[in-house]
Amino acid sequence: MVEDSKLDLAEIVPHLQNRRLMIVNPRRRNGLILYKRHYAEFAGPGAIIGGEFDADVISVAPVGNLSIIVPETAEERKQGYLIRRQWIRLTKHITDNPNALQRAQVILNQFEHWFDADTASKMSDHAFSLLVGVLPQTISQVRSQIDRLE
Repeated sequence: MVEDSKLDLAEIVPHLQNRRLMIVNPRRRNGLILYKRHYAEFAGPGAIIGGEFDADVISVAPVGNLSIIVPETAEERKQGYLIRRQWIRLTKHITDNPNALQRAQVILNQFEHWFDADTASKMSDHAFSLLVGVLPQTISQVRSQIDRLE
């Protein structure tokens, strides 16, 4: 795999819309929130982005120190798809909970676990809400409850 260090964040959306395949660097604690029309997806370390799945991306937001890699082999692409599927399953597991407050709590906890509290605190309520299907106010409410406990 080759790191695409020349790729600016503003260039990612056109590349995704043009179906270019890229991978979130699996050797860093980083990721990308992919905003679509009515929801968002998270692609964590090792996940492939682009292709047919992300042609409808409207915008993106980095999580952590984003690094994008270009897959060079079919095996690298295959591994990237498998990892992307794992990230989707993890998010689906959270969204299967019918209780909105619990979904908000779990996604916040997961991002603190996957990354760290500082990285999670920099993410917007809107981003989290689109990931797990709750209102941004629900994320804000859970965050303020956490702040009161600390």
